Amino acid sequence: MASSNIVVTHAETGLVTAEVVEARRISPNFVRVTIEGDELAAWRDLGFDQWFRLAVPTNDHNRFDNLSDTFNTAAYLKYLTLPKATRPVIRNYTVREFRREQRRMDIDFVVHGDHGIAGPWAQRFPVGDTVGLIDQGCGFTPKGADTTVLVGDETALPAVVGILRDLPREASGHAIIELADLADRQDVAAPDGFSVHWLERAKGQTPAEAALARLRDLPAFEGSVEAFAGGESKLATGARRHLVGDRGVAKQAVSFCGYWRHQ
Repeated sequence: MASSNIVVTHAETGLVTAEVVEARRISPNFVRVTIEGDELAAWRDLGFDQWFRLAVPTNDHNRFDNLSDTFNTAAYLKYLTLPKATRPVIRNYTVREFRREQRRMDIDFVVHGDHGIAGPWAQRFPVGDTVGLIDQGCGFTPKGADTTVLVGDETALPAVVGILRDLPREASGHAIIELADLADRQDVAAPDGFSVHWLERAKGQTPAEAALARLRDLPAFEGSVEAFAGGESKLATGARRHLVGDRGVAKQAVSFCGYWRHQ
């Protein structure tokens, strides 16, 4: 994470392994991977923007039995000592949907051709592959403010959609979602009091620019405010800077996380 004030809360489940049972392209730049496994029966289902460390295989020699049950600094340093040929790649992802009765979880991947590792892995529809997960908790937990503001790009889409799904039905506010292609929009179960702003980046426009401009243009907020901002680093930090510095929102009321950094 490029920048964040997210507090990690490791679950007692430790490292959980599961198998990919389904994978399909759901829009031009998203692939949904469904995993299943008996160990998911004990998964801590928190909803909202619950995230986890995802270990994906890069070759047939990757192992999961020597990974740590947590992913703090000590565990990461231990991970780096593992032979490169046998260690899976670990990235951060958000739970898109969890179904305990089926012991299944959906994970949405942004895919951009051969860029990165996890995206290309998902893009080959890896049914049958084993993955590992380490639950890290939620970045955003609502406190019942009068107005809720959510800002994100495509990488934060699962988080924003999850928060909208799980907010109290009486909640109100704004959700700003910037995408490279509006065809990547998803159905959202937002409370009736929410305005959802879908934005498409213009060709050549810098990521975060459209979302931050819309945020600055929002009308004055009513009452107390809590917020979440995620995605490209400048989007996360820029949204927090505007909310705190220009709107007077308390720092502790803004959860923000930079998932990636634009070059």
